[in-house]
Amino acid sequence: MQAIILAAGMGKRLKELTRNNTKCMVKVNGVTLIDRMLHQIDKHSLSRIVIVVGYEGQKLIDYIGTLDIKTPIVYVENSIYDKTNNIYSLALAKDYLTKEDTLLFESDIIFEDSVLEELLSDPRDTLALVDKYEPWMDGTCVKLAQDDSIAQFVPGKQFDYSETDEYYKTVNIYKFSREFSQSHYVPFLDAYQKALGENEYYEQVLRVITMLDAPAIRGKRLTGQRWYEIDDIQDLDIAESLFAEDDERINLIHSRYGGFWRYPKLLDFCYLVNPYYPPKKLKDELKASFDVLLTEYPSGMKVNSLLAAKNFGVHQENILVGNGAAELIKSLMNHLSGVTGFIRPTFEEYPNRYAVDSSVYFVPDNKDYSYTADDLIDFFDDKSIDNLVVVNPDNPSGNYITKKGILRLVEWAAAKGIKLLIDESFVDFADEEDNSLIDQKILDANSHLFVMKSISKSYGVPGLRLGVLASGDTETVALMKKDVAIWNINSFAEYYMQIEEKYKKDYAAGLVRYRQERKRFVDRLSTVKGLRVIPSQANFVMVELDSKMSPRELLKVMLVKHNILIKELTGKTNGGNYLRFAIRDEKDNDKLVDALIEELS
Repeated sequence: MQAIILAAGMGKRLKELTRNNTKCMVKVNGVTLIDRMLHQIDKHSLSRIVIVVGYEGQKLIDYIGTLDIKTPIVYVENSIYDKTNNIYSLALAKDYLTKEDTLLFESDIIFEDSVLEELLSDPRDTLALVDKYEPWMDGTCVKLAQDDSIAQFVPGKQFDYSETDEYYKTVNIYKFSREFSQSHYVPFLDAYQKALGENEYYEQVLRVITMLDAPAIRGKRLTGQRWYEIDDIQDLDIAESLFAEDDERINLIHSRYGGFWRYPKLLDFCYLVNPYYPPKKLKDELKASFDVLLTEYPSGMKVNSLLAAKNFGVHQENILVGNGAAELIKSLMNHLSGVTGFIRPTFEEYPNRYAVDSSVYFVPDNKDYSYTADDLIDFFDDKSIDNLVVVNPDNPSGNYITKKGILRLVEWAAAKGIKLLIDESFVDFADEEDNSLIDQKILDANSHLFVMKSISKSYGVPGLRLGVLASGDTETVALMKKDVAIWNINSFAEYYMQIEEKYKKDYAAGLVRYRQERKRFVDRLSTVKGLRVIPSQANFVMVELDSKMSPRELLKVMLVKHNILIKELTGKTNGGNYLRFAIRDEKDNDKLVDALIEELS
């Protein structure tokens, strides 16, 4: 068996990175794509490697000569690389195709060793390597029949987003038998070029071949192995985090603060979700208005405050909408002055937005980081604070103060002249119902009270970036409305607020399902050896590990071995080996627990 690598292209979308180098000379974590690929191929003792070069071809040849590759390398030159596409490059190597079985590679692919091993170990002699379509993928897709024969090639122009559940993306790595190349591929390649020219793609030839009655090529489905196609600088950025060394990979992925849908098969237990809302009908309603929402401007703050007021049953002057709660947190913390009390650990966005020398911290003196309203009152009663921030349920502990306790805290703060901020982003998940402080009577009676709520977290729409702040202090609310941009939310978020009220019963039903799943999930987690589960009323749970494995070690093995991302709390707690798990749906939660049992038992 031999390998053919197509490396003639210019890689224009990588801009200055390919100004003086061919695409496969781009480095991922300090190693060029061609260096990595050649050494991966070299391990399998093939008869030769045929490389079709073009743009900066001699520079590539000279570089490869320094790599100590044991497999013989043959070069084929595409001198008109700037006028042709890969169908011409492959045609230049067609004589090699007919000599023996071939592994065919595009040179802009990075993949782990197991990808190549999967292809080589499969006894079928002619295969197109494919992976289940995901939103980050671009290029040719296929549909597969039950016997893995390719039922349809779907080029970009025929891509139908309503059928993506049926699509597999071609990885651009193939295995061709000599017989397939002789009887099918090369004859069709010659005919296709004569008919349509040299500025086409070799996948088009495969598309024609799949129309024959007898399937000559089948799809080889990957099952979670890592690979990435690098076409632009964003692809390069993601590939570097995917293929970095374990510790660096963890750091790079966490530093993205989301966007994890770009990572193949990554299961995110780090960011917080509501898997039981919104319902399909609400999403369909959003989709039905997609064209208008995409091409029209959203309303300004006045209208969006009215929508929020309608949804939460308060007056327009008492509420404002943010581009996520984070925008409102930043604005409100800038409007506070004096000394502010915080609880630790908590959602760090609050203390990070305030001066350390003007902050006072309450740290619970127990391993569960639990506390009551009375604990807070006792601690802060003799402190000279002007403001107090309480996240309820708290993050990451999941500690919950009942509505009765919170109202007692509101009353105490009023008597002390303290501005009180209650973040109830997770309060809807608590077992106690009707526990929100976003109530006109409560706001009217307590002008010192500010209530923050993240719509993203509670309602399962983080991509919309929505949050609200309600207060009886209409003067500060008005100032904050001037502080944020007039178009601070987009049309999709505005329309969501417009229609959300129709789905309140669905939301309530989703919360019931969520509480049931939280109990089941916690019960399962409690059976995992070496793991202590801390009671939670939120959409996450904090756990403590025994000393056999550190949180960082567990985080690493869960990501590298199981492709599951979890959150360690080292540095956020006062000692102890703590982690936080988001609570997802039953299927995902069981994957997490099964992986934990495997690693900790």
